[in-house]
Amino acid sequence: MEEKLVASVPTDVQVTVTASPNKGLEQTFELAERLIGHGYDVVPHLAARMISGKAELAEIVERLTGAGVTTVFVPGGDADPVGDYHDSVALLEDLAALGSPFRQVGIAGYPESHPAIADDVTIQAMWDKRRHATHVVSNLTFDPKAITDWLKRMRTRGITMPLLVGLPGPVDRAKLLGMATKIGVGDSTRFLTKHKGFMAWLAAPGGFTGVDVPGQVRACAPGALVEGLHLYTFNQVAETEQWRQEFLGRLRD
Repeated sequence: MEEKLVASVPTDVQVTVTASPNKGLEQTFELAERLIGHGYDVVPHLAARMISGKAELAEIVERLTGAGVTTVFVPGGDADPVGDYHDSVALLEDLAALGSPFRQVGIAGYPESHPAIADDVTIQAMWDKRRHATHVVSNLTFDPKAITDWLKRMRTRGITMPLLVGLPGPVDRAKLLGMATKIGVGDSTRFLTKHKGFMAWLAAPGGFTGVDVPGQVRACAPGALVEGLHLYTFNQVAETEQWRQEFLGRLRD
């Protein structure tokens, strides 16, 4: 993936590096460091359950800040806890105790139901994290109304952090449907099945952006504090960058 990214994505695009329970954080950090070497602004994931405690966190902070990392994304993570952190709140508190070393700290938000956490809990979690995070990155959704309703709940609750709306890039349809419930977009795929032409879309070759971008943007009313988009590539980096460039070209026309 590194080679494809360097070959297809300009260095003025901020890129994120996820944390896989199967591969471990070391691979996350090594890839982040190599991409920084190529000139990218890189956002590594600090998955809380994959970090043993404050001592390891301090070592990670020293390593990443030394490499030039200024932004991190802090999810709880899907792994079983390896130490003190059972959620991202505790890790965020320890980051603050270490002097808030990163200029930007992103946290996750779920416009649709998380596969393992109740909706009210995810909203409360954003409230609990608001003092230590700078912005929210939403999980992807294909239903603009889901974004609208979720934003209203957030803002009514007093969660005023800026939001990056998560959108899928071109993604293999079979992979998307297979992952939908696991990644928390089961409601979105049910939304898609109600729309005319879905079965033709499913059978057709090629990728799918999966979302009505203008509809998503219109769903975010003035004052909603939406400051940008976050594209999920599903490792289809070159295809996503091509789609991004084409979409920006249409906006300029």
